[in-house]
Amino acid sequence: MTTAGATTAHRPARRRSARETLIEAFLVASAAVGILTTVGIVLVLIFETVAFFGEVSPLDYFTGTRWSANIQPYAFGVLPLVVSTLMIALIAVLIAVPLGLLAAVWLAEYASPRTRNIVKPVLEVLAGIPTIVYGFFAITVVTPFLQSTILPGLKGLSALAAGIVVGILILPLVASLSEDALRAVPRSLREGSMGLGATRFETVRRVLFPAALSGIAAAVILALSRAVGETMAVVLAAGTNPTLTFNPMDSVQTMTAFIVQTSLGDNPQDSLQFKAMFAVGATLFVITLALNILSSWVVRRFRNSYE
Repeated sequence: MTTAGATTAHRPARRRSARETLIEAFLVASAAVGILTTVGIVLVLIFETVAFFGEVSPLDYFTGTRWSANIQPYAFGVLPLVVSTLMIALIAVLIAVPLGLLAAVWLAEYASPRTRNIVKPVLEVLAGIPTIVYGFFAITVVTPFLQSTILPGLKGLSALAAGIVVGILILPLVASLSEDALRAVPRSLREGSMGLGATRFETVRRVLFPAALSGIAAAVILALSRAVGETMAVVLAAGTNPTLTFNPMDSVQTMTAFIVQTSLGDNPQDSLQFKAMFAVGATLFVITLALNILSSWVVRRFRNSYE
């Protein structure tokens, strides 16, 4: 082959190499955007939180039972916000987990393929509804229904109503992920169980659930994390009353509701109230991060291999 022919043959290879290098650089840059964004958010939270704790004792913040960031005398005990957030999330999980698991079992084991292909997308539509719509649904439907049937003394804004609508909101997450976990169990386990004389329900309860435990547990924990971070639905349904209470019939304020209330106000950027918003955000970030780490650990700890 002549020198000119060799040069011509190497040109397509060089062009392919340049394209591959460009694509690789684009992929690296795309990944870096997410990483740098996360790092930036964490640094801002840390910087503002440290500034907040320069004026408020961390002990008073984490153990205080009174929160009054906008009305004197000021108090920055975060326990009322944390308890309200966890109470609403717990109510939501108590509603979403049983209904979601039942829906997952039906979709995975009882529904026909045609029915599943219709019902599952319809169920997942709930996850695409704007959360503020759930808040209006709580105000106009859930609360009046509870007041007229079960709880006549229920207030117009309550943790119970917020927990119910958040439970409806996270139900598709539990149902979809749990159904995927159940369908991932090998067919041979089902056939072996039924071949030994077990009924379909016994197979689900004694074989499929233990085999899919890691996926189901991860779905529940992720749903809990989603409920903890919910904002607009709880703002409209639960109110903005930062009171330490364990009564779900009371109006409460969650951490996300306080952040929304403060961000929409006219507090100066260097004010204590503005810094408190970041401290509460950092607290919420730590809680959701812990839940995500727990979810990853559960998946690794209870994952079953069928290779």
